[in-house]
Amino acid sequence: MAVGDRVTMPGHVQYGDLLLGPGTPYRWRRITGWGDLPALDSGTVARAGAHGAFPGQLLAQARTIGLDGLIVRAPRATVGAVVGVLEDATGPVVDELPFVAWLDERGPLLAYARAVRRAVPADKGYTVGTITGGAIEFEATDPRRYELTERTATATLPAAEQGIDWHVDEQGVEGGLEWPLEFGEAGSTGALAVTNRGKAETHPVIVFRGPVVRPALTNLATGDVLEYDLPLAAGDVLEVDTRAGTVTLNTTASRIYTATSRSVPEQTFTLAPGTTNLTFRAAPESDPSASVVVRYRSAYW
Repeated sequence: MAVGDRVTMPGHVQYGDLLLGPGTPYRWRRITGWGDLPALDSGTVARAGAHGAFPGQLLAQARTIGLDGLIVRAPRATVGAVVGVLEDATGPVVDELPFVAWLDERGPLLAYARAVRRAVPADKGYTVGTITGGAIEFEATDPRRYELTERTATATLPAAEQGIDWHVDEQGVEGGLEWPLEFGEAGSTGALAVTNRGKAETHPVIVFRGPVVRPALTNLATGDVLEYDLPLAAGDVLEVDTRAGTVTLNTTASRIYTATSRSVPEQTFTLAPGTTNLTFRAAPESDPSASVVVRYRSAYW
């Protein structure tokens, strides 16, 4: 199922498979920490012999999201089952789940989070089928919010154009040009452009497909390169997750140790807001049909 597949209108919040908001037994009055700037760790250092400070790097901490004023409504005979669904969906988990919230006309945004606190008052509300005053707290270790749509860009290795057919016969005699001129199919440049429509840097997932030797992707704006000294046969897939900092061959085998000396650490390879131009290159013995796919989501604070 697609991320946020049940979110269809403003007021909807989906955590994993659990939907809260209009049309559900679960309503909420306020969401906190969603539109706020997360807490920042500042590298700013005071000037020793002058007023002020030297500006340092700002790194965002985890984002804490709260759903307050939670109301659970259900027929009195089934209110326990409805509360049970909520409890099951917000229990402790190992991996973060998609958290999607749609507040206004700008549409839904996505984070990955885990429920870390839950309060469902045990009072007389159970006897009437309306429980009020509940709350759920979530923690997103990646504080950025993302668009729901995952975007992709693809390129193959550079290949020359076929050029004009001069109609030369077996004896080497030119038969002359025929109009309109046919220049053949356009060659590949190995270039691709990606556009991050948000205001925060985003980490892409990069997928190299063989046959290729020593595949490399270069960010032309920063000069950053990801390059791996290994051969990929036809059908081999090397996936680089720059957020997780992993390099995986055919979904199982780590190949992070194949990074060359000119390759930057994977987690530093990001796409800045706006359009980024990238180039795909490899060793000369590579097959021109080799490709790279860049998957990413625009990111927002």
